[in-house]
Amino acid sequence: MGEGNDLVLGDLENIWFEYDKQNDILYINFGYDVEDADESILTSNNVVVRIKNRRVVSLTVFDFSKRVSLE
Repeated sequence: MGEGNDLVLGDLENIWFEYDKQNDILYINFGYDVEDADESILTSNNVVVRIKNRRVVSLTVFDFSKRVSLE
C-alpha cells in the first residue's frame, strides 16, 4: 500500500452481507460497487480487503463457517 496504513471503512449506513454457502464465503460490502476497488489485499488469515481511495469498500471472508460457532 501507499504511504501510511490508515484506512477508513466505507459507507457504514449501507452495509450489506451475502453468504455463499456452497463455497463457504462471506461477503461484507460497505455501500460501494465492489468492482470499483483500486486495490485488493489478501491478509494472512485468508480475508480479502478491497480498497478505494483509502476506504475499505468490502471484505471477503473465506472458510467462514470454520471461524464462527454455529452451534
